[in-house]
Amino acid sequence: MNFRPRRRDYPELNLIPMIDVLIVLLIFLVLTTTFSREAELQIQLPEATGQTASEEKSIDIVVDTEGRYFVNEHQVVNTQIETLKKAILEAAGERKDPLLVINADQRATHQSVITVLDAASQLGFTHVTFAAKSEAGETH
Repeated sequence: MNFRPRRRDYPELNLIPMIDVLIVLLIFLVLTTTFSREAELQIQLPEATGQTASEEKSIDIVVDTEGRYFVNEHQVVNTQIETLKKAILEAAGERKDPLLVINADQRATHQSVITVLDAASQLGFTHVTFAAKSEAGETH
């Protein structure tokens, strides 16, 4: 009879395989991460001359704070894009690609301005610009 106390073998936690797995995951994450490259971009922005378009060649589209449209100082009946397109076509007359000058109030909704740009795009007009006031109060 063996009366000696039995030695219990405690399970051993082997950390080396776990560390290996973590290192592999770390290497994977480092290699697959994309870093922002904004600092690498070097662009030169264009300069504005401040010249205004001649009134007989351009079509002025005004967007007020309530989202109403005015094409060459004539109010568009509603805010639907089809109505706006018809008003722009009437103002363009025989001209194929006139200059569209968007005068949007600073409190006008973004959607109102995008609707004007969308209407111009659907009509095939590519010469679109925005009017702004300089510090002296002149409109450009």
